[in-house]
Amino acid sequence: MKESGLIPVYVWRATEGAIRQRCFCLALLAAVALAATCSPPAAAENGVSDNTIVFGQSAAFDGPVASLGIGFRDGLLAAFAEANREGGVNGRRLQLVSYDDGYEPEISIANTHRLIEEDGVFALIGEVGTPTSRSAQPIAQKSLVPFVGAFTGASFLRNPELPNVVNIRASYDQEAEALVDYLTTDLGLKRIAVLYQDDTFGRAGLDGVTAALERRDVGLVADGTYMRNTTAVKRALLTIRKADPQAVIIVGAYKPAAAFIRTADTVGMEAVFAALSFVGSNALAAELGSVDDIVLVSQVVPMFDNEQLPLVSKFLSALREGVPGAAPSFVALEGYLAGRLVVEALNRLGTDPTRQAFLDLFQSTATFDIDGLRLTYGPKDNQGSDQVYLTAIGRNGDFTEVDRKGQK
Repeated sequence: MKESGLIPVYVWRATEGAIRQRCFCLALLAAVALAATCSPPAAAENGVSDNTIVFGQSAAFDGPVASLGIGFRDGLLAAFAEANREGGVNGRRLQLVSYDDGYEPEISIANTHRLIEEDGVFALIGEVGTPTSRSAQPIAQKSLVPFVGAFTGASFLRNPELPNVVNIRASYDQEAEALVDYLTTDLGLKRIAVLYQDDTFGRAGLDGVTAALERRDVGLVADGTYMRNTTAVKRALLTIRKADPQAVIIVGAYKPAAAFIRTADTVGMEAVFAALSFVGSNALAAELGSVDDIVLVSQVVPMFDNEQLPLVSKFLSALREGVPGAAPSFVALEGYLAGRLVVEALNRLGTDPTRQAFLDLFQSTATFDIDGLRLTYGPKDNQGSDQVYLTAIGRNGDFTEVDRKGQK
């Protein structure tokens, strides 16, 4: 298993020997306290020491979706470094252990066991992708470990019966609704096709698009698939091209999406291209380079470079300070938001945070105002934000917000 490149100041590893030694010391201290007070002390929570609180992340840091894992990790590290510069959370510094899963469920499973059983993290944060989240979340649930801020809008994670899940972003269904509404209502397009990744992520996005079209009495004119972690999209392109679509919604990552759009241009297929946020807008723009098409992308965070927004201004400053050289992006902003949320939650828990108290906070009615972006949770609502933004990648790779009246 390959481990990602890590920034040492933020990384902590507990060896088996260190864990045994720590347990022995805690037991000895407990015995002394019991003799002195005749009442048992509270046990320390996993991942929490006198000086640190440790979070774990399994994500893709290599391969065709590496930009997503790297961007999200950059945002998390920026938020944690920002908190640490201000003294941490109740005197404890936040640390992150990250392992590369290459966007493969089997590796994510191994990483999750390692983070929980060997590294003893307080919570998992920033899992990237639907297939990896579907594999990792049940392992975390079995161990009563919080599963926070996954980079996926899959509906299965929005199930309020999942006791350990804390979502931040809007769902893929909400993103699909926004894109379909804009394409059909604002642009007046009716012939819509879908390119989707042939796995749980792709099918989740396909279901969202299909449902949004059905609410408007419109059906898909065609669909095509490609395999995860590949750019093999030519067969799907031939199928979709035959249907002569006016728009193609892409449910996939940036490399296959870019390959599809570039090849469509080569064969003269004229259509509006759109994608869900998981595509990784900044990476997609870089992959596309200069193209004749304007590509629409739904987002779950605001424009990452709009310094007029207090959240974005703090994000850009924190990224420069905490992760020098890291590129601002929509994905990094989402990672920063996840980090800021857990900082706020831990601050509310006081000096003795536990996993269960952390989860109880989100399962009660709670609102977090993160520099103007409000995240609201409740007993039957484990998703903080319902906000979807529409953006367009221009011919020069720049980003603009899309006016829902049809004017950029």
